[in-house]
Amino acid sequence: MHAELLIDGFFVGGPCDQSVGKEVIRSPFDGKIVGTAAEGGWAELRTCIDAAHSAFETWKNAHRHERQSLLRRVAEIVRERESELSELLTLEIGKPITASRGEVARLALTFEMAADALNGYGLESLPLDLDPRGGSYKCTVERFPRGVIFCIVPYNWPFNLTAHKIAPALATGNTVVVKPSPLAPISTLTLLRIIHEAGCPPGVVNGWNGPAVLAQKALADGRIKMLSFTGSAEVGWKLKELMFDRPVALELGGDASAIVCSDADLDWAAQRLVAGAFAYAGQICISIQHALVVESVYGPMREKLIELTQACSTGDPADESTVVGPLISDLAADKVTKMIEESVTLGANLLAGGSRNGRMIQPTLIENVPLSSRLGHEEVFGPVLTLQSVENLEKAIQIVNQSQYGIQAGVFTNSLSEAETAYRKLEVGGVIINDYPTLRFDNMPYGGVKRSGFGREGVRYAMDEMTEPKTKVVKTK
Repeated sequence: MHAELLIDGFFVGGPCDQSVGKEVIRSPFDGKIVGTAAEGGWAELRTCIDAAHSAFETWKNAHRHERQSLLRRVAEIVRERESELSELLTLEIGKPITASRGEVARLALTFEMAADALNGYGLESLPLDLDPRGGSYKCTVERFPRGVIFCIVPYNWPFNLTAHKIAPALATGNTVVVKPSPLAPISTLTLLRIIHEAGCPPGVVNGWNGPAVLAQKALADGRIKMLSFTGSAEVGWKLKELMFDRPVALELGGDASAIVCSDADLDWAAQRLVAGAFAYAGQICISIQHALVVESVYGPMREKLIELTQACSTGDPADESTVVGPLISDLAADKVTKMIEESVTLGANLLAGGSRNGRMIQPTLIENVPLSSRLGHEEVFGPVLTLQSVENLEKAIQIVNQSQYGIQAGVFTNSLSEAETAYRKLEVGGVIINDYPTLRFDNMPYGGVKRSGFGREGVRYAMDEMTEPKTKVVKTK
């Protein structure tokens, strides 16, 4: 299996092309070779920007039905190739096969949502006669595409998180240059090939895989009108400094919390906490890292979580029953292991799991983790759930709000007033009531506050980020 760069409608860096480098991609589960991916240099990246800039002059004027047709055709091809694409995800990033199928299904849906959004998007009329001076004026506001959008995507959702950048960009008349993660280039470049096969005009979508330092260099090019980045906070904020004079959307890290109130359905809450913490080995930006349980139900909740954690299925991601597969790399597994060990040294109580075999880390439940430990205040991005007793909802909210992150939080309660209190007071981008904060639907606004970034994805909301409103006022007779 080999993936090539996509530049101005041409595939560059084929298996026999000696002018373009290649990188070998191995399975994080067993180390077997999955395939190879072309790796370009500055010349290829600059050509991608040239192509996107040139194509924008035409694509920005494409009729809505043309853009809709392309988006719907991409969704159609994805569904036709669902089995193949799901297997590729499982091989390249170790995502359990059931979760891989879910990502591919959402991939198709995201492109369809972008097509549907065009039915009524981007043009509105405003009444000016609210002001006595405005009786003889008409006002319309139309949203216009920004231009070339540089998209940097992560390894953990190389299909759907890429779609959340490309689909809204295409819908609104922008062109894109996409840089995949070096840990999952085959999947993302395969998606770009599908978009090309669906009839995307040359230069509208370009894909370049290569060193991060060159991607940073590219941001100095004023023809890039926006950066859309999903990845670590450390990298994201650095890129924001380089793009200080242009729009940036940052979808960064998190340490999501779930609060269990005294009136919660404990069986349901326990099941969802375990699923939200350990699915795909916790390699999700909104995986639950901290469970805060009101003290009156802490004992029974603790026992349920221990039992479910110990029963959580781990192993080969190609196995239908597997929930927890491998971490993406040795480096990632080392980080998680060290964070667990450090927290225990500082006084935390290991309740379940914690063992490691290669890149496989058993689902880990750990109690009373000190805030001073890295596990207490940094993103673990692994199958680890901390557990803590709290006096009440108000105390839980205070603890959650101490975090430097804030994408989503979950609250399990049957009280409308407590649910509303949590919604109003939690400093996060979204609050999920009676389910885990790992829940995301692709049409809802998604993004964080504080060190988790700014801007919103979720198809229509990303379309807003990728367009500029322009006002027209007409004096009537």
